[in-house]
Order: sequence, then structure tokens, then C-alpha cells
Amino acid sequence: MSLLIKNGRVIDPASGLDGVQDVLVVDGRIAKVGKGLKAANGTEVVEAAGKVLCPGFIDIHVHLREPGYEYKETVATGTRAAAAGGFTAVCCMANTFPVNDNRAVTDYILAKARVEGVVRVYPIGAVTRNLEGTQLAELAELAEGGCVAFSDDGKCVMNAELYRRAMEYALPFGTPLISHAEDCHLAFRGVMNEGLVSTELGLTGQPAAAEEVMIARDIVLAELTGAHVHMAHVSTAGAVRMIREAKARGVRVSAEVAPHHLLLTDEAVRSYDPNVKMAPPLRSKRDAEALLEALADGTIDCVATDHAPHAVSDKEGEFAEAANGIVGLETAVPLLLDRLVRAGALDLPTLVARLSTGPARLLNLPGGSLAPGASADITILDLERPWTVDPATFRSRGRNTPFGGWTGIGAPWMTIVGGARITA
Repeated sequence: MSLLIKNGRVIDPASGLDGVQDVLVVDGRIAKVGKGLKAANGTEVVEAAGKVLCPGFIDIHVHLREPGYEYKETVATGTRAAAAGGFTAVCCMANTFPVNDNRAVTDYILAKARVEGVVRVYPIGAVTRNLEGTQLAELAELAEGGCVAFSDDGKCVMNAELYRRAMEYALPFGTPLISHAEDCHLAFRGVMNEGLVSTELGLTGQPAAAEEVMIARDIVLAELTGAHVHMAHVSTAGAVRMIREAKARGVRVSAEVAPHHLLLTDEAVRSYDPNVKMAPPLRSKRDAEALLEALADGTIDCVATDHAPHAVSDKEGEFAEAANGIVGLETAVPLLLDRLVRAGALDLPTLVARLSTGPARLLNLPGGSLAPGASADITILDLERPWTVDPATFRSRGRNTPFGGWTGIGAPWMTIVGGARITA
């Protein structure tokens, strides 16, 4: 089986390539990249003039909800949403029911992905048993079973000694720990960012310090152990400053940012829309500006959606009582292309790197490159494609988005996994 994609602008951050080229795919792998490529009879030809070919986008922070919460999302619906949004691979968090803290659950997720998934699925195992923060999960078993990272995402491991041991145990596997940095005492009952807006609205705020205290702790522990710690959904300027300083002195720390923390601020909470309630909360304009600067200069290594689908009932009622989180797999790439790249706030090659090469390197995943021999996971973009966010058309079971009705230009055009075009 072969596929020839002709005349597209190829951006491959791993090799530094950025120019109009053809890409030949044979038996699911990149065979050649160059101008004027020819293919054998029977090769499918895709004319991609005016389009942009990128290494397949990878989202390392997704909640597929299966097993246990299939009324919110499944492997089937979540991976279809990913493909529609231009992602060729997702990493799914451990906060399922039962929790992915043992080999049996990991095996179940991978088996489901093989049968029902339309993009690649990489499980993330829990750090502690049942996400309770008291006993370590079977980290060796999880790593051997295929987990690409460990995280209690949704909860912070508050016990520093336990987290130190987790880092030490993870070292031989080369498996990063992904930190949900939130001091539960400082964040207690906070439903939005602590600041002027929370005061005006009469809502309990969560200070930036709730995130920054735990990021500082985890940087110190990473420096002590030599482990790789990855900071999930970084949201504050202070967190950015600490991560930048730690990287400068050689600490193995990396970071991600979610699109909503780049594009929205706590001003959005004035609507009392439960779809702007999330953890960490939307922060100030100054924080959002610091996050964008850090994404551009590489302090933040990648964009990750924190795709968190919920049933409608989870987001009904009063703002303070609503579940945290929004869906993001189908909106992230269009929003970033329009609001950042088209607006001139971030160049396209940098965004491509933060969505492909960056996440692949962080978790040692296949992909992130269009070099010959690499798996043919390809995201093709149409920078002139207009769009309107309509939650009713989502492939995800979740409709919880604050971006409904937003319009823009630039979106995924085709998603290719292992050389096969994916129809979501």
C-alpha cells in the first residue's frame, strides 16, 4: 500500500525542513521526501498544493474516560474526536474507574484501542494506588505494560517523600512523572482564579500560589533525584519563571500549556458559564501573556488539550458546583491556527513543533518526524479553511466547550495514521 502526497508545504521541525515537497508513503512508513517524486502504479495520489504537511500531532494530556465513565467518553469517540482535530496520537490519563494503577487496566485500554481506536493510544499509569496519594502503584508493572508516563492527574500527590520515591522508582524506566501541581490546602474551595474578578463576582478564588508552591517542590525533587518531571497545564507567570530558571540550571523539567489558558482569562468567568470552570482555573491576562512567551521561546515544550469531556448534567446548575474541565481535541488546532498563527502571535513552525516533535520527545514516543523510515503519521493543515465551533457536530461525547460559536480560519484538512487516511 502506497500513498503520494504532492506539492504541499512540508514542515518537519525534527529535521529543520520547511518547503514545498512531495512525501511518499510505502507500507505505512515515510519512504521519501523530495521534489517531483514518482510512484508505482496503484499508488494513491493526494494533491496538497496550498496545504501544510506536518508530523502527526500528539496530545499527551487526554481523558478518554474508559473504563468506567463511558457516558462521558469512550476510546472510540475520543479517538474519533482526536482524528477530526488533527491528532494522530493521544496519551490518556489514569483517572478512570477502575483507576489505571495496574497491568489489567492498562491491558484493557490497549485492547480497546486496538479494536476501536482510530488513532494511536498511549496509556498513562497512576503514581499512587487508586489515586489516593498514600501508596505507590505498581510502577514497574505499568511501565512494562506500555504506560508512557505516570500521573495522578486531577489530584496532586501531596506527600513529598512518596513523590520522591516515585521519581526514584521511575528512573530505570526512563518514564516521566506528570505533575498536577495544586496544593489542595491553598486551592481548597477555590472555583476560579483569586484576584480582582473573583472578588467582584463573590466567588472563592484559588491563588496562583496553589500551583506555584507544588511546582517549586517538584523542581526541587527532580533536582534531587535526577528524574524527569513534566508539569501539566501550567497556568501562571510565576510557574513559567520557575520552570525557566530550573531548565537553565539543568533540571530535567518540562511543561505543557492548554489552549484555553492561552486564549481565555478569568474575565470569561463573568458569564458564570460552567464551561469556563476548570482546574487549574483561567488566570489573568498577564499570566496568559507569560504562557504565550514561554511557548514561543521553548520554556513550555508542548501544547496539550487536557481534553476533559463531561455529561451535560455535570455542567448544569450553579457555577461553583459544576465539574471542572472542557473538551479540546476538536477545537485546539483551529483555535491556535487562527488566534495565534494568523494573528501573528506565534509562527507556524513553532506551533507545529509544540504539537508534534515536542510531545514525542518528552514521552519518548514514536512519531514527531517525517524522516524516511518514520511511521507515516501525518497531519495536513488547510490554512484558508473557515470554521465555526458547533458542539452539536463534535465526535466527542462531550459538548462542554466555552468556544461554541467562535469562528476563524485555518484547520486540519487530513489526518493520516500509519499511512492510512482516517475518516472521523
